[in-house]
Amino acid sequence: MHWGFFDASLLPILSVHSGDQVTFHCVSGEPEDMPADASKVLPELREIHARCDPGLGPHIMTGPIWVTGADPGDTLEVRILRCSLRQDWGWNIMMPSRGTLPEDFPQLRRIHIPLDRKAMIAELPWGSSLPLRPFFGVMGVAPPAVRGRIASFAPGDHGGNLDNKELVEGTTLYLPVWNEGALFSVGDGHAVQGDGEVCLTALETALSGTFEVIVRKDLSIHLPLAETPTHYITMGFDPDLDNAAKQALREMISLLSRIAGLSPEDAYSLSSLAADLHVTQLVDGNKGIHAMLPKDCLPP
Repeated sequence: MHWGFFDASLLPILSVHSGDQVTFHCVSGEPEDMPADASKVLPELREIHARCDPGLGPHIMTGPIWVTGADPGDTLEVRILRCSLRQDWGWNIMMPSRGTLPEDFPQLRRIHIPLDRKAMIAELPWGSSLPLRPFFGVMGVAPPAVRGRIASFAPGDHGGNLDNKELVEGTTLYLPVWNEGALFSVGDGHAVQGDGEVCLTALETALSGTFEVIVRKDLSIHLPLAETPTHYITMGFDPDLDNAAKQALREMISLLSRIAGLSPEDAYSLSSLAADLHVTQLVDGNKGIHAMLPKDCLPP
């Protein structure tokens, strides 16, 4: 594991080939996030708390893995095959000076929420239940080596803390490769999250995930993008939400030109007619916008 940072100098824990499937078992949470009943805490997380110091951010990530044949300029295709809960509880936090409304909620609040893994619902403390839709908040490759060690909390062109609730089972994530081997890591399990992640966190928990990793020599991108069975998804990240929206939209126009042969003008018009722009998150330094376009609106 590596706690709170990405770094191209990290040694890989596993070497795999393009087309291999890899299962990651992940943990989440700092010592203060744990419930009063210590028996509920996974033993490997207790060991991490005892032996390791936090890095530059809160996320505990499993990895990195080396994907043989991945070179700078390639794309790593990550097919999300399975995403499952590892424990029957999660937590949600708001903190002073953080979140979308820090002026309205200046207090620290941490609530622990039971998870019913059979029914796949969360039992919320105010009496309602919420269907679970687990996904990993952090999936990323090592950033360009020249950047050195970077904090885990901000998403970027390496992926990282994307916090995109569409990255569930059945979705494929595409990441630009910046270093030989790609050096792919996973963490930050979410049981469920709304677009925006407004109070600071999702329903944080521990997950296991199985991924198929494929080196794409035929595809060169400079920002993460994704594909569900029904939609194409492009992403933008910037401290300014308007700039993030422009970035996600420009990426969609570029994608439509590449996959459907549309002119930039036609792609822009189609985006206005059929694409939905969602606020991915507002709380990670670089805010996020993702554009979602239904596949069935493209020309045959």
